[in-house]
Amino acid sequence: MLNNFFNKTHTRETLLLAWPIVITQVGHIVTGIVDNIFLGQLGTTEQASGILSNSLFVLVLVFGIGMSYATTPLVTSAYEKKDLIKKALLFKNSLALNFVVAVLLFVILFVASDLLQYMHQPKEVVELAVPFFNVLIFSMIPVSLFFTCKQYCEGISNTKMALLISVSGNVLNIILNYCLIYGKLGLPELGYMGSAWASFSARVFMGISFLFLIFKSPVTREIAKVYKQVKINWQELRDLWRIGFNSAMQFTFEVAAFVIAGLMSGSFGKEQIDAHGIAMNIAAFTYMFGSGISSAATIRVGIYSAQKNWMEIKNAANTAIKLVLSIMGSFGVLLMILNNYLPMAFSKEPQIVQLAASLLIIAAMFQLFDGLQVTIIGVLRGLEDVRVPTVITLVGYWVIALPLAYLLAYTFKMEVIGIWLALLASLVFVGLSLWWRLTYLLKKNL
Repeated sequence: MLNNFFNKTHTRETLLLAWPIVITQVGHIVTGIVDNIFLGQLGTTEQASGILSNSLFVLVLVFGIGMSYATTPLVTSAYEKKDLIKKALLFKNSLALNFVVAVLLFVILFVASDLLQYMHQPKEVVELAVPFFNVLIFSMIPVSLFFTCKQYCEGISNTKMALLISVSGNVLNIILNYCLIYGKLGLPELGYMGSAWASFSARVFMGISFLFLIFKSPVTREIAKVYKQVKINWQELRDLWRIGFNSAMQFTFEVAAFVIAGLMSGSFGKEQIDAHGIAMNIAAFTYMFGSGISSAATIRVGIYSAQKNWMEIKNAANTAIKLVLSIMGSFGVLLMILNNYLPMAFSKEPQIVQLAASLLIIAAMFQLFDGLQVTIIGVLRGLEDVRVPTVITLVGYWVIALPLAYLLAYTFKMEVIGIWLALLASLVFVGLSLWWRLTYLLKKNL
């Protein structure tokens, strides 16, 4: 039965590409989860300040990450044509574009740090969040560097280099969290601020070491031979911007909706923002499995798109969708079963644990649609179809999710539960709308 459900070749190739990406993506979520767990041991206020700081940082960070996603389909096309000069051109121009974007985003975050006090969050949380946030924002450039290298490697169907760097960076983050918070191994005792410095240090290591590896690894160092010959030019920058900007906006619309949902939750007290943050951490963990399959789908579809082979595009897309629905459906069942136990790893406060458990039931309900939407976005990115998905995400997260969240949370007094029901509604809309878009393109070209 399963043999008929899955295409063996496409399933095998997709999984071979996806599993290192999944672990790499999970690694970035683990950074936030580790911070959250360590801060939770210090107190409710410290944990809430970390959640608030990370939420606002990620809100802007995802735009930079989305910009880097343009590199993969373009490099995949050059890789299929065995065009070394084109690959080096894309990498050099991607580095330049993403660096400039990262600097601009850093400036935005630096100016925005004072806005924390106007976001109707508990005063004691904001007082701790401001210095924490001011350290986190310096991570913008090394994270951008890491993702530029990661997306280039994915474009040449190499997903294991990012895995190596990500695992190393997360081990370093765990060690530094423990040492800097509690003053171990001769390092200063910084309390909750130690978590911010640990994350920053780990991200610097990941960005710099990945760039070094690109030019030294036998798998990728071929571009070093021609790297100095190629120049930054408007054609490559324009292509990277065209795909990257739309991808960035797709990420930003979605993440902004979830971040604003977190701010709404915070207006009901630090217990609600803690519960929201805990449930979001767990939901983000499962989302990374969908995101990994999405990235693998971008690579697989990009290969066949370069060949203009629409039948194989359909097979690769359908395989990725079936895989993600199977995996995310399984996660949905697990969240239903373990919803009362998972929050205990983050907090010892009964009120927070109970509320987070309720939110995980809603998270379980949107697993399938979350996996569906992120995977189809990856498929469409491989086809360089980015404008319509951008409009769909704008409508889903800003026209549906946010107004509905406000209505349910404040008008109907459902508070954080209402906010999460609104997020569920938006994910259903986006997932089904993107499915329609993909179906339309396949029928049009087959």
